[in-house]
Formats: sequence, structure tokens, C-alpha cells
Amino acid sequence: MFDLKYRALPLGCRLRRFRRLRQIKQETLAADLGVSQGLLSRWEAGLHEPSAKARSRVETLLERHENVGIDGTLRRLIEAAPFPVHLVCDDTHALLSASPARQAQWRISASSFFGVSLWRYATAEIIESELALPELGWFEEAWSGAVQFPTGGSDDPEMPIPPSVIRWERIGISDGRGGRLVSSVDLM
Repeated sequence: MFDLKYRALPLGCRLRRFRRLRQIKQETLAADLGVSQGLLSRWEAGLHEPSAKARSRVETLLERHENVGIDGTLRRLIEAAPFPVHLVCDDTHALLSASPARQAQWRISASSFFGVSLWRYATAEIIESELALPELGWFEEAWSGAVQFPTGGSDDPEMPIPPSVIRWERIGISDGRGGRLVSSVDLM
């Protein structure tokens, strides 16, 4: 289940990200949800809020795709990396893999986070950068590159984030969805 902080993102933003990551046309998703393409477009733009019944269908759709697989080779590469790096689903922020250096930063075992959204641990800078991704073209098929930004960190009792420069890179995962490789450089 998505956590409350992830749900705090505008539904239109989450819906557009879901559609773009899967390369689904608005008209196709609108038909699947039983609404017009124009209405779906207004939801994504934040110009209209869906009815309670429609919102329920959208939330169900988003939650159904929360769990994603990961290629074993990619997992082994990340888990052998000597620097702090982890991979999350670009759509749900669910943890897919983490290096030992990243796991050493956390106060509880990474195994308890696998398949769980890390969004609730996001700093204000991470949230701000996430909201800017659509304008940067992050969800476009032709995207190549990385996003890099500083974060002030947090002292969360489970998953502290040291002040660092975070780098996000989009990477394909085994089921065809996008993953986000998250690396960082401590500022201390």
C-alpha cells in the first residue's frame, strides 16, 4: 500500500507518471478507467479532481502496480557496489536493491524495506526535485541523463539521510518499467 507521504503528491502527477513510465496513451488509459481522454487530461493537469468512485479506480490501478520485479544481474551489481547506491521503482519508490554501503547508513535491515516505498523518508529537497521531474522531461521515452541535487538530510530513526548530493538515473528493470538508481556523495 502506498504510504501517506506518497499519496500527498497530486493524483494527477502520480497518474501521469504511471502512464508515461508505461508508455500508455491517454486515450487508452481513459478507456480502461471508463472516462474520456479529455477528462483524464484535466486530471493529470490538476484542473479537475475525479469523483470518489473514479478516484477509487485510479488508486486501485496505481496500487496494483506497486510491486515490481528486478533483473537478478542488476540486483547483484548494485549489491556488490562499494559506494552508497540503491534502486527503487521509478513509479512507486519501492526499494528493489541496495549496496552494502547504503545499507550501512540505515538503522534497520534493508531486507525490511524491500518492496516498500521509501517515499515517506524523502527530505524536502527530494520532494521538490521529484515534483520537477515532469518539467525536465524525465518521464519522456527519449530521456537520457541524470538529475543531481543537494539535500540537507534527515535524522530519521529508521532511515537517516546524511547531507549529500543525490544523483538519480533512470534505468530499465526486468518487467519493462523504469527504475531509479539513487547514488549519493556525503558532504561531511
